[in-house]
Amino acid sequence: MKIAIMQPYFLPYIGYWQLLNAVDKFVIYDNIQYTKKGWINRNRFLQNGKEALFSIPINKGETCLNVDERTISSSFKKEKLINQFDNAYRCSPFFYDVFPIIKHVISYDDNNLFQYILHSIKVICSYLKIDSSKIVISSKITIDHSLKSENRVIALCHELGANKYYNPIGGTSLYDKENFANKNIILSFLQAQPFEYKQLTHKFTPWLSIVDIMMFNSLDAVQEMLNKYSLE
Repeated sequence: MKIAIMQPYFLPYIGYWQLLNAVDKFVIYDNIQYTKKGWINRNRFLQNGKEALFSIPINKGETCLNVDERTISSSFKKEKLINQFDNAYRCSPFFYDVFPIIKHVISYDDNNLFQYILHSIKVICSYLKIDSSKIVISSKITIDHSLKSENRVIALCHELGANKYYNPIGGTSLYDKENFANKNIILSFLQAQPFEYKQLTHKFTPWLSIVDIMMFNSLDAVQEMLNKYSLE
């Protein structure tokens, strides 16, 4: 049994979907502290040929609040963000296939940050033909949720019966393979392989939101990209 565990991210880059596609169970943290400077409610896209940020504004709250305790601000102008994607990608080759999906994602009517992002993940899974039934919400798993970092991950692996744990390559400084091996879990780090595709006439900008890949590539091509990674 292979599992991965991630925070909920809004329309994240290809590596997130490679990880989701590669495992048998994909745990999404809902009961984890929201990180202001992370990528939970924002990402990058092309705007007028240049890299730009898009984001979901959220209401102010105590810094200790979990993701599922955060709410989306009434200042969130969904139509404005929809129009930004419209203007940014209207000339892309797969705009008319993908834009209705992105419009549906942004228009979703739920002001709970976690539920809003979870919906977006499941919608994109459907388009990419990734089985969304493999998604498990962390708070639904019976473990001691006061555990932190590596200990929490190991507890989740054991409760789900996993003997393999995949983590993004950025986690090499966080987790120790020997510690996992001592708990009968094989730890591997997933590294997305670099690749390029035509972004109209612009110089290629890598690692943007999955929206950019979907707008400029056929579904078949995107599905091939899901397998362009190495395990270390």
